[in-house]
Parts: sequence; C-alpha cells; structure tokens
Amino acid sequence: MLRIFVMLLLGAASLAGLSGCTGQEVLNDMTSRRGYTLTADVPYDRANNLTLDVYMPDSAQNAPVVVFFYGRRWQQGDKSDYKFVGQALASRGFVTVIPNVRLYPRVRFPDFIKDGARAVKWARDNAAHYGGGSGKLFVMGHNSGAHIAAMLALNEEYLKGVGGSRSWLRGMVGLAGLYNFMPITAPDLRDLFGPVDRFPYTQPIFFVDGSNPPLFLVHGEDDQIVDVANTRTLAQAVTKAGGPVETLIYPKMSHDLIISSFASLLRGRSDVLDQVEDFIRRKSAGQPTPQAGSLKAAPLQPDAAPDTQGVPYSDSIEAAPPVPLR
Repeated sequence: MLRIFVMLLLGAASLAGLSGCTGQEVLNDMTSRRGYTLTADVPYDRANNLTLDVYMPDSAQNAPVVVFFYGRRWQQGDKSDYKFVGQALASRGFVTVIPNVRLYPRVRFPDFIKDGARAVKWARDNAAHYGGGSGKLFVMGHNSGAHIAAMLALNEEYLKGVGGSRSWLRGMVGLAGLYNFMPITAPDLRDLFGPVDRFPYTQPIFFVDGSNPPLFLVHGEDDQIVDVANTRTLAQAVTKAGGPVETLIYPKMSHDLIISSFASLLRGRSDVLDQVEDFIRRKSAGQPTPQAGSLKAAPLQPDAAPDTQGVPYSDSIEAAPPVPLR
C-alpha cells in the first residue's frame, strides 16, 4: 500500500512540475512544522544581499551546527527549496543553516566559495544564539553544493579569508559531490570556471594535503548525473595523503534519491540520513575515523524502488544546456 502511495505522490510531483510547481515544493509542503523553529532570511552578507535560513531544534543546547549548501549546477536554486533538508537535520538535533550564495552568471568561480566561507563564519559567530555549539561546526552539500563544502574543507585559504581556518570544522559531508570533474567541456562551465589554465584550481582533489577535517563522502552507483568516480578518486587521494575520510557507496542509489530521501515522506526507504547523523555525532564527540574508511550501506527498501522522477535536480555536468550569458 505504501509503495502505491509513494508512486502516486511521485506522479503528482511530475504533474506539479508541468503546472509551475516543483517536486521540491511537494516535498516541502509535506514537511512537518513541528520540533524546530525556522528563522528565515537572516542577512549574512549585506553588501551582496545574501541571506540564510536557520532551523533550530526545540530545546537545542550546544548542538552540532550544519551549514548545508544546495546544488543545482552552481546556477539555480534557493534556500527555501530545501526546507525538507533543514527539517530532517533539525529532527536529529542539529542546528541547520542553509544559505543562498551568488550564482552564475551573476558571478564566477570562486565567488560562490567565498560566499560559503562567509556563511560558515556567520554560523560560527551566531551558533550560541540558536542553541548551537561553535566548536561543533560542519559543512555539508549535495552535488555542486558538495563542491562548495569540499573546497572549504580542503583549501584553507577561503576560511582564512574570513579570519578562520579549517580547525573551525569538525567535518564535511558530501552527497553525490563534484570533486574531480576535469576535463571541463560544457560551454557554460568553461566560462564559469575559466580561464582554462586555472581549471585545476577549481577541483577539490587538487588541494588534498592530508590535513583536512574528517570527510564523509556518500554516493550512489546508479547516479547518472555525477559520476561516482568523483567520490572514489577524492577518497583515494585523501587516504593516500593520510587524511581522514569515510565513504559510503550505495549500489542502487540515484542522484535524486540521495537527497530527496531526507524528506519525511521518503525517509526510512534509505538510511542516508541515519548515516549522516551517525557521522556528525561521532565527530562532534571527537571520535576517530574508522581505520577501514568505508561504511556498508543498508539496502534500499522496496518502497523506494521507483526513482524520484518528480523531484528534478538539473546538475548534469555535460548534458545540461548552457545558461545564456547576460
């Protein structure tokens, strides 16, 4: 019965997309408003008119703080689209900060990384006001948002630029992330990351030095948008350099489901949220990274077998059409 309900919902999400609604709106509309307080549109960079949303769990006190960067090809999206992620993390007791950053073609690399660093500084400076612990700070992202999170964790220059360092971070969580995606051939991305001779400096893997905060990299074998090799090659590089990294590869996880499984409707079909919670709690407590460096994914439940076709994420690196330049 539940399987039928999920399939009907996903179909409804697809129809909603045709009528001007999005699958994310469907997921957000079914997100609980209980158990947390949402403080929306908090300014963190007035010069660039950038704001963020904060999800504060009820009775939060010295809680871990997660800064989540959404991913839609560095070009689309809004923090309000990810209420289901904010609620999911808050339901596990984490103060969650979801910032907007400037997007292409308004800006090009590395401006959105610098925005991310300013959002992290804001979260650290204001954590106590929302029941969070400034010493329990994590960055997290999906797809191109994971690229932002990884750059902050691996290239210390960005946090130094706001008066900090990688020591601010207890860890980084990457979901289906972009860490090693050269050659860059799509016209819009060549413009976004150019000039060509600077392409290597846009890759998180370029900055691996073994001194990174703990990384937790999650990916699915069925990801048709971002090749799972991004996660595998970064993990291999970090391990070779002696840095802490854990990987979690799902044999049948699609690109969309790895993030949409955070939504209350689809939660329980996958253990992604459980695994993220476990990592954050372990690192908040200062526990070391397991020597094996790789976790075993629980199999997807049958009700999650249909891919979330109604929850669109347009992050394809090569296949997405270029965004017209303005």
